[in-house]
Amino acid sequence: MKKIAPSILSADLARLADEVKDVIQAGADWIHVDVMDGHFVPNITIGPVVIKALKKVVSIPLDVHLMIENADLYLDAFIEAGADILTVQAEACTHLHRTVHAIKDKGIKAGVALNPATPLESLAYILPDLDLVMIMTVNPGFGGQEFIPAMLPKIERLKGSIAKQKLNCEIEVDGGIKVANIGEVARRGGDIFVAGSGIFGARDRKETITKMRREIGA
Repeated sequence: MKKIAPSILSADLARLADEVKDVIQAGADWIHVDVMDGHFVPNITIGPVVIKALKKVVSIPLDVHLMIENADLYLDAFIEAGADILTVQAEACTHLHRTVHAIKDKGIKAGVALNPATPLESLAYILPDLDLVMIMTVNPGFGGQEFIPAMLPKIERLKGSIAKQKLNCEIEVDGGIKVANIGEVARRGGDIFVAGSGIFGARDRKETITKMRREIGA
């Protein structure tokens, strides 16, 4: 089942609870939370305290993306705070296999994200262990960036690898997702679509999510 996951990076953080409730009522499947440390990416966002607060008002899964160094030190804190899906960056994890299984051992879904310049081959020996792979279609760090079209073949190749190995692994796509391009991303193999400004910046969020669903056939 294809899913739409609005990213709170583009929400009004002063009204975060109301913003999240609004997109849930508009039809969101997951709420996407970007965690940045100012080291792995040039921005700083939120931590476990905000995740814990969101968990009290959110009735759908919290999809937490750790764009941080030394992620192993913080896995338990984010899981205990209420993350339902926890995704780490391949580039920031020295022992990726260990990190992925540390997440799965806690009973939640584990994902790995790849930056635009990171090849799919880096996941060759871990792909069967993953619940999802996130293909970054912008260079991470800031919201509102333009989608990188060169990532479309990467999504397609990943879909082929998953199908060939008959794996139960979804493809999440994050970066520059809009009504205008979400259909093509879905056709190439995307399953979960992270949209920040594309949803939170829309005049009518419900209409926007409805249009996105139509484009992806969900």
